[in-house]
Amino acid sequence: MTETSGRLLELLSLLQTRREWPGGELADRLGVSCRTIRRDIERLRGLGYPVDSLTGPAGGYQLRAGTAMPPLLLDDEEAIAIAVGLRTAARASVTGIEETAVRALVKLEQVLPTHLRRRVRALGSATISPPVGGPTVDPQDLTVIAGACRESERLRFAYRSRDGTDSRREVEPYALVNLGRRWYLLAWDPRREDWRSFRVDRLARPASTGVRFTPRRLPAKDAAAFVKDSIIRAPNRFEARLTLRAAADEIAGRVPAYWGTIEPIDAHTCEYRTGDDDLGWLALRSLRVAMLVAEFEVHEPPELVEHLRTLAERLGHATMSGGGELLAGPAG
Repeated sequence: MTETSGRLLELLSLLQTRREWPGGELADRLGVSCRTIRRDIERLRGLGYPVDSLTGPAGGYQLRAGTAMPPLLLDDEEAIAIAVGLRTAARASVTGIEETAVRALVKLEQVLPTHLRRRVRALGSATISPPVGGPTVDPQDLTVIAGACRESERLRFAYRSRDGTDSRREVEPYALVNLGRRWYLLAWDPRREDWRSFRVDRLARPASTGVRFTPRRLPAKDAAAFVKDSIIRAPNRFEARLTLRAAADEIAGRVPAYWGTIEPIDAHTCEYRTGDDDLGWLALRSLRVAMLVAEFEVHEPPELVEHLRTLAERLGHATMSGGGELLAGPAG
């Protein structure tokens, strides 16, 4: 590879990493003059890369989106990360993304070097991820929201709260957070003068207003921690309380923090509290935690107690004669 070709690849790689680059900074990074950067930019344009020149005191360059996506330059770890992400997306809670992710993964694996293809396939064969249930979101909505977060532009959307109240919101988006089966938008709400977490499956028609803002300092170590804490503190339609015959430390170390709170009763018993608007999902979450111990008691709410009693009756019928084979494992 000639010195010029290698420099062009490095320049292209830099342009793909962020939105705007001052010409002088690119020259410093590559150890060349600003005049050489201008010539290299023209060479990239000649190869079909849509590089725009930016006006201003310092000038600069931007790789804008074109009618077709130019080849991306990825190192080994980036290629593996994308492949793993596509495999995960094939089971994600994003509407219609499963087939799209599989098609993209096939295309990526076709161009991966042999040693990377082996690593990706080995990882895929050794990893088991069950499908994610629950509400799904529109991938286009995620794209619009993510773009507004990245560009620090106000976002406008329609929102339906958990009690069914409809409203219009205009916020300063901070980050998208994925917690298992649900996506959340963390944003500053100017009208309420406070931080808010929005379920993405409950919002509609998100659109950037084009109004820029200066991102505020988040009152938490990171966005995921803030959303998890807000979920735990938020009131739910159903609040569950269980007693688990196990030490609090043992249970707390085996379940995600956003599933609920665990408080010790004594050295061998703890209380688990969790909540959800969906009774079915509340039952599932409660059972997943309760199954970690030999004995447990469900105290409230009464709707959950009745739901679990009905489920237990169904399981009892399913395991009676004539239905036991449905739950039995392979012989031997």
